[in-house]
Amino acid sequence: MMKVTLIAGARPNFMKIGPIVHAIENAKASNKSIDYRLVHTGQHYDEKLSNSFFKDLNIPEPHVNLGVGSGSHAVQTANIMIKFEEELASNPCDFVLVVGDVNSTVACALVAKKMNTKVIHVEAGLRSYDMRMPEEINRIATDALADVFFTTTPEAGYNLIEKGCNKSNIYFVGNTMIDSLVSNLGNLVKPALFDDQALSETDYLVMTLHRPSNVDEQSKLAKIINLIGEKCNGKKVIFPVHPRTKQILDQFSSIPENIYCTEPLGYLEFMYLVKNSFAVITDSGGIQEETTYLGIPCITLRENTERPETTTLGTNELLGFNVEAISNAFSRLFNGEWKRGSIPGLWDGKAAERIVRALIAMNTH
Repeated sequence: MMKVTLIAGARPNFMKIGPIVHAIENAKASNKSIDYRLVHTGQHYDEKLSNSFFKDLNIPEPHVNLGVGSGSHAVQTANIMIKFEEELASNPCDFVLVVGDVNSTVACALVAKKMNTKVIHVEAGLRSYDMRMPEEINRIATDALADVFFTTTPEAGYNLIEKGCNKSNIYFVGNTMIDSLVSNLGNLVKPALFDDQALSETDYLVMTLHRPSNVDEQSKLAKIINLIGEKCNGKKVIFPVHPRTKQILDQFSSIPENIYCTEPLGYLEFMYLVKNSFAVITDSGGIQEETTYLGIPCITLRENTERPETTTLGTNELLGFNVEAISNAFSRLFNGEWKRGSIPGLWDGKAAERIVRALIAMNTH
């Protein structure tokens, strides 16, 4: 029996882990020799950022919640390592499977390797080439430790091969975050604010901001919000505010009238808003992917992306914080001149099935 410990820590992890849990459950139901233990590190502890996702995505409650909470990168990573070392010692396994690029990803990978347990990295090989991003450091370190790599695009595999990873351990499987989206498109939930704010389909925008480079400095965040408010042709902008962003936003005396701030939303409510929006403004990685799949115009306020397929194939444009570029983008958006985009290969809702088939095949060799 192959035993796999699955790690989830922060909001994006849950959308990536959920389909893998379901695929393993389906394999078990077909008498395949595989089982899992789901570990929630507690890196995100806000109800809307973590627990609600288990309900929304129909994921079983984790076997354990390490409850690490927040802290600086060093403090949080260290606490995850201390608690996960105890967890893994008590519950040994064949593989530790980590997803994405958060602190939980690299912390659990490092602990596993030091305890002679093989590491699987789902969403391996992504690169922004921006070492100012904590996530980029986490991605590089995790890929350096991993034994098995599951990639969302062929390009991610090329990145790994360039760094000396064994080609036979790299599997192009597609995108498990898109698996979650595909399987839940029929279950999306209209949030109360949709009617409360008298929204109508394709007549509002959605905005999310949480990157330190955009939100940690009050003056920078104010410039972004005022510019967006000015360029949106009077359309409402729904802004679910990340806890990190809220700390700064609470210091503002006012924001543009057409920007409506709300608490973080559960997955099914948030994706309802995105799916029915005119466009999305973000600095998130995952939302670049989701908008590409849905064909929704996406304005990304970053200088770079680890998901270049969303710009080369999809509906995403990288604009950083260039006032002229943003103004031009909004002009094209409201003139109906935005690119149509296409869906990258294997973003078909079946990535987790491919991952679990590959794991079972490994177990038979």
